[in-house]
Amino acid sequence: MERIEGHVVPLRVATKAWFLISLQTFGGPAGQIAVMQRVLVDERRWVGERRFLHALSFCMLLPGPEAQQLAIYTGWLLNGWIGGLVAGFLFVLPGVVAMLALSWAYVAHGDSAVVTGLFVGLAPAVIAIVVQAVVRIASRALRHRALVWLAVGAFLLLALLGLPFPLVVLAAGLVGWALGRWRPAVMARPAVEAEDGSPPPLVPDDALHRASPSARRNLTVLLVGVLLWVAPVVLAFVLASGSRTVFTDQGVFFGGMALVTFGGAYAVLSYVAQAAVGTFGWLSAGEMVRGLALAESTPGPLIMVVQFVAFLGAYRHPGGLDPWVAAVLASLLTVWVTFVPCFLFIFLGAPYVERLRGSTALAAALTGVTAAVVGVIANLAVYFAVHTLFSATTTLTAGPVSLVVPVWSSYVWTSFVVTALALVLVFRLRWSVLRTLGVCALVGLGLSLVA
Repeated sequence: MERIEGHVVPLRVATKAWFLISLQTFGGPAGQIAVMQRVLVDERRWVGERRFLHALSFCMLLPGPEAQQLAIYTGWLLNGWIGGLVAGFLFVLPGVVAMLALSWAYVAHGDSAVVTGLFVGLAPAVIAIVVQAVVRIASRALRHRALVWLAVGAFLLLALLGLPFPLVVLAAGLVGWALGRWRPAVMARPAVEAEDGSPPPLVPDDALHRASPSARRNLTVLLVGVLLWVAPVVLAFVLASGSRTVFTDQGVFFGGMALVTFGGAYAVLSYVAQAAVGTFGWLSAGEMVRGLALAESTPGPLIMVVQFVAFLGAYRHPGGLDPWVAAVLASLLTVWVTFVPCFLFIFLGAPYVERLRGSTALAAALTGVTAAVVGVIANLAVYFAVHTLFSATTTLTAGPVSLVVPVWSSYVWTSFVVTALALVLVFRLRWSVLRTLGVCALVGLGLSLVA
């Protein structure tokens, strides 16, 4: 294939392809990665399967949404840094627009009978979807008894001691590194199967974009990336005359979150919920569940739920601004500080991808983190279940141990019915996420009208 103006494929053609991909990114990271593989590897044959999996392995090492990072990395391979920017931007654009509209609709009409009825079905359906995530990741990650205990330990540290999510991730990484050093058989990862004789890619590997790592390049990428990342937060701080506002709180919190989101959106949501609900009071636990339901029903990464969190938080704490203006600005600021680091990680780390993949110590640490993520997501499932299936909770304490338990008499029978239906649809009938959410939303609306 002829290279046009330094691009492996014409940038106009690649941009159209990324836009079409962005409209199909429903169903979480697994579905998003499958769409990219179908379009880029199978249909257009721009990238070979081995090179695609090679890029995916690198993205799995990084914090943040791996599907978006894979889009940035693949766009960089095809069209350099501008291709990475186009792919990463388009990948999240439909989700940003959709979540902004849904957040507005929730605040403006959230107390209407129809919207309330839809959430009667959506919120319980999320429980089944999160449980499905636990089962899927556990089946791949927990290959040894030691890894099972690591997952259980992470669950208990979060559920009983309330330790911060980043601390649990760091500890899991250290345990994984130690096991890899003294018990390498425990942390051994299965080899990637060879390609299956499918047609070779139209673009050979040696024609894809590449960059020679150097101190000058690294410093340039780092300085430009960090300046662009923190500029909106600094501007908000300056405009607020150095005082704390919802903008600075959200910018600092979600910017820091972007650096510790190992294991995908489900893993970090317990950390977000703990802070957004308990520390900052931006929204309630029930609204956190509803936000995830909205994110599940829109294209793009599931971590887009932070846009909903920011919108509600700023609307309720607007400072001196109009609440609607504050909500829109906060949601866009949150999207910026959440996703800009993804570009920085890829542009900075892509030239070192082979070196990173060859590090057995790093692979062992990642295996430990992945095992702990199972416990983290299980904790999230329990959190959502307690606050969705029951209308009241209480906290049991004994020394450093603290456990939130439901008030059993406050059960919500409609939530139990929809949750049971969602479990059947997801596990028995193997329905997609979007289809399950749609049916459960309609069932919830019907139940709310007859209840």
